Amino acid sequence: MDSENRRNFLTKALPACAVSCLGCSAASAQEAPPAKHKFQEPSGLTYEQVFRMAFQEGYIPTMKALAEDLGKDKLLEMLKSACSRTAARAGAERAGKAPKRDLAAFAAPLEQPGELTKHAVTYQIVEHTEQALEIKVTECLWAKTFREKDAADIGYAAICHPDFATAPAFNPKMKMVRTKTLMQGHDCCNHRWEMTG
Repeated sequence: MDSENRRNFLTKALPACAVSCLGCSAASAQEAPPAKHKFQEPSGLTYEQVFRMAFQEGYIPTMKALAEDLGKDKLLEMLKSACSRTAARAGAERAGKAPKRDLAAFAAPLEQPGELTKHAVTYQIVEHTEQALEIKVTECLWAKTFREKDAADIGYAAICHPDFATAPAFNPKMKMVRTKTLMQGHDCCNHRWEMTG
């Protein structure tokens, strides 16, 4: 190959090769997992720190300020009502995704709890039949968090009371019975769900 032909070959072949190589590196870059956005990075906080930041530093002070403006009784009734409606919507949505609307389907998240439940609540299933499901809760990070800030009444209205709305929204023949909560200072929460009729 003479020098003229070599020059033509190199000027035509190298750009094609460069483009080809760039294409290879672009393809391999697409196969690599995308970098996480900074919002997606782990924070390194414990569950207790997250609860303190969310509830003790933000939510509880805001609710106490609203209680000053509205009156505590009115605020608590508004929280019970609004949070119960939200809980009922969540119960109905969960029912729509469940294979059946029975106690077995309702109990599934308690029998195989997610990470939040595993880290924020300690409980045992006391009874589980086709007609009744009962759990005994002996530790609750919500109760601990609200009680530490002298806000158990707000915690009960926003976190505990709405539990009563979830069961009938999941299945109109289901009701919840509970006489004790850690939030109210009892030794446990005795959640019991029963099928009626």
